[in-house]
Amino acid sequence: MFSLIGLVVLVLDVIALVSLLKSSADSGTKILWALLIILLPVVGMILFFLMGPGRRKVV
Repeated sequence: MFSLIGLVVLVLDVIALVSLLKSSADSGTKILWALLIILLPVVGMILFFLMGPGRRKVV
């Protein structure tokens, strides 16, 4: 059960990193987001999909 959850988190992290690399953000922003996704896999991935580069800004 836990290995399945780990596999899902790994796949979603890879998707987040590929999406990050394809984004039009500058290099510094990409490095910071990549570190966040790698060091905090679940939290970083969720934050990236909610607030990452290219997301709509709520005013």
